[in-house]
Parts: sequence; C-alpha cells; structure tokens
Amino acid sequence: MPILARFSSPTSVTTPPQAVPGSCRPLLSILLLLALCCPAAGPDRTALQQQLVARFGPGRIGLLNDWLQLVAAAKALDEDRKLQAINDFFNRHIAFDDDWSIWQQSDYWATPLETIGRGRGDCEDFAIAKYYSLRLAGVPVARMRLVYVKARLHTGAGEVQQAHMVLAYYAKPNAEPLVLDNLQTTIQPASRRPDLQPVFSFNSEGIFAGVSGALKASSGGIGRLSRWQDLVQRVRAEGFE
Repeated sequence: MPILARFSSPTSVTTPPQAVPGSCRPLLSILLLLALCCPAAGPDRTALQQQLVARFGPGRIGLLNDWLQLVAAAKALDEDRKLQAINDFFNRHIAFDDDWSIWQQSDYWATPLETIGRGRGDCEDFAIAKYYSLRLAGVPVARMRLVYVKARLHTGAGEVQQAHMVLAYYAKPNAEPLVLDNLQTTIQPASRRPDLQPVFSFNSEGIFAGVSGALKASSGGIGRLSRWQDLVQRVRAEGFE
C-alpha cells in the first residue's frame, strides 16, 4: 500500500506539498536576533534555567536560552517556517543516542528540558521536543501528531525493521502530512517516506487508531498510553503548560 494512503485520509486528493529544506542557519540567526530585541511571553525562563542547572549542571544554559529565543521569535513566522526552524534546531543541536546510554532505562520519554539538558535523545525525544516547541510557537495541537512507525533501515547486515517515532504536521485535516524526523534532516511529505510504515498516532488531545488527520481521537483520552500520560504530567510540572 502506498505510504500516502497509509498516512492520510483515504478520501484526500490534496496535492503533496513541497519538502521544506532542513538547513536554515541564516533563518535561525535572524530569529535569535529578533527574539533578543522583541521578547515574547512563554515559559518562565528563570525557572527553566534553575531546573536545568540543578539537574544537569550549567553546561547547556546557552542551548536552553537559544531554544527559548527561537521559540519566541518563531511565533511571528508562517507555519512552514516554524516547522523548518524547529526541525533544524533539534536535528543540529541534539545528538542521537539510546535510552540506556542516556537514562539507564530501556525506554524513557524525555521532556524537552531533559533532552536539552542531556544534549542527547532517541527518536521519541526528538519528536516530543519538536511537538512541544511548535506548540509554544503557536501551531495548534490538532495539526500535529506523534506517529509510531516501523522504519526500514539499511545496515551492514542488510535491511532491518525498527520501531521509530516521528512528528507529523497536517496543514488541513485531509492534507497529506509533512514528516519531521531525525533520521532524515529535511522535512518530507509522507508520500516521499516509503521507508516508514505508520502504526498509530497521538497528541495531547488523545490517541488515534490511524494517522489520518481527519480521524477523531478514540475514547479514553491519553490514559491508555501510560508513557505519554506520564510525559505530559512531567512537562506540566516543569512549567511548559
């Protein structure tokens, strides 16, 4: 089955959007300068700095400040540029690593503050950090889904299938989503990611049996996905909501 049919509404006839370039250093520089001149409301900077230093030391205060400035400045951008800036920031500044190496746990979903504090994360951490960053930048929750997928990877031992997570963005409910991923640095329409097989999706509004942007969340809220429910509670405790 084509990836487009699996990611988007079966009735969708939306023309696939163009991929958004992943490298945007000039844009990031302009955004950071804009944020310094025109600060915007957001999470309590001082409280986040104190939490980061207490848990991880002062080494990544600069990265935290850059992120907060980026999110504040991104509020003034159209949504394509918000996606571009946030995706590029995390793909360039956070190193990929597994949960055991970072947290000494087999599966741990980190908050954005924890990912920045460690400077490392796995696929869930990248997707979660981008999701919350885009929320802070003004993208509605209804336009985003965290998507659990099976990814085909080519290794020295041949092709393998691996559990993976990406962030999907839907400009409209029936639109083909754009995929924000740490495996590929550029944002791609779902139809250009035949290596990903979606399983289910979720966001702060609930859990979805499929990945169509037109689907309604299943009953029961987010409680059926305990790791996500725990993550949402920890994010709130840190002051992001």
